[in-house]
Amino acid sequence: MPTNLTTRKKWSDLTSGQRAAVIAVGAVQLSLAAAAWADLARRPAEEVNGSKAKWAAVIAINWVGPIAYFTRGRRIAPEVAS
Repeated sequence: MPTNLTTRKKWSDLTSGQRAAVIAVGAVQLSLAAAAWADLARRPAEEVNGSKAKWAAVIAINWVGPIAYFTRGRRIAPEVAS
């Protein structure tokens, strides 16, 4: 019987390689979000484009949120010449 594209696999249906891949991708996603939240918490509000509360919520959106924060949410402070 052909498998429908909308049929969801159960964890037990995955091979050990597929399970490892899911765990690895999930770990990378969580690490990226944790790094973004940590940066947001330490960064002064004047170095963030928009409100920190908005960015905290956006970061929670899968891969898109942390990547958006790192590419669009931060203002890089100009370097001071010594």
